[in-house]
Amino acid sequence: MSAHAAEIADVAPDIALTTSSVFADRAVLDRRFGDYARAVSVLIASRRAAAGKFPGHWLTDADAAQQATPARVARVRAQRIAAAGAEFVHDVTCSIGSEAPAFLRAGMQWFGSDLDAARLIMARHNLGPTAWLARADALAPVSTGGVVVADPARRAGGKRITDPAKLLPPLPDVLEAHSGRELAVKCAPGIDYSGWEGLVSVVSVDGGVKEACLYTPGLAGGTRREAVVLRDVEERVSDTEPDEVEVTAPRQWIIEPDGAVVRAGLVRQWAARHSLSMLDEHIAYTTGEAIPAGYSGFEFIEAVPLRALKRALAAHGAGSAEILVRGVDVDPDQLRKKLKLRGSRQMGVVIARIGNDAVAHVCGPRVHA
Repeated sequence: MSAHAAEIADVAPDIALTTSSVFADRAVLDRRFGDYARAVSVLIASRRAAAGKFPGHWLTDADAAQQATPARVARVRAQRIAAAGAEFVHDVTCSIGSEAPAFLRAGMQWFGSDLDAARLIMARHNLGPTAWLARADALAPVSTGGVVVADPARRAGGKRITDPAKLLPPLPDVLEAHSGRELAVKCAPGIDYSGWEGLVSVVSVDGGVKEACLYTPGLAGGTRREAVVLRDVEERVSDTEPDEVEVTAPRQWIIEPDGAVVRAGLVRQWAARHSLSMLDEHIAYTTGEAIPAGYSGFEFIEAVPLRALKRALAAHGAGSAEILVRGVDVDPDQLRKKLKLRGSRQMGVVIARIGNDAVAHVCGPRVHA
């Protein structure tokens, strides 16, 4: 495949990969690549799916592209491990090598291993002839010293795995195999990490939560929970920060914290940092006189019982509404259909359980600070 890299790059812009272009795409690829047409199609599709994760000329496949860490997230991990004084990292599930550049740029030596021979061939192409690579089982250590990085498969049979013991390889087995070494284990953000004794770092990119990384205590720096928010600017929030916030009635703006902050259980710390209060101590909506820079919010108009929402929106001339829900069993799409909005005004609705009541906060449209 690497021998045809220039030819693949030349044809890729002409391959739409849509439902309506299937036959036209296949005709072009058959003509240019013959028996390799299907492989080239998979490569082009995988590279597009992995945009922002690694260089566009790298070799990959669909599964590797899906599991690969975005480059910005890999840098966060490398920075934390480098800050802990590590000089050597062994990535025991290296796949196509997507995390290697971040560790190398952070000044560490990187060694990658994987059981999948095809992925290692791709990694060799991607990283070059000097990269340290070996075929090895993640549960059969082939290195000593340094930090172990693992990225167990988080899907099986098309379903996401949330039990650490059912990851591939299982988290308990990874910990046992590398006992006595510091580890960083990438997991899905929805995993049950309540029993983890080290640091859980939840990372989001442009509002989408990407992962929860589990660090052993030697890499944690005294922190147990952390949210890393990667937007136009980077923000980190941890459980070592003040968490004293008030519960108040809605103020000028209602703001939903980033998903990483919510998943990490750090809403109070984030609110305290930005001088916000909470609508309810158990619900992850905050309110304040200003939207924190880099975030968005809704200008508050009035609060009504959920049953009165349709009448309230009609009174405000709503023609469309962005609906957010927490703590109330309401499907936003189904509710939107029932509201039958006929006005011309764009609005926002924040529905939350306040105490024992389902309250709809009628707001203006989303505003970005």
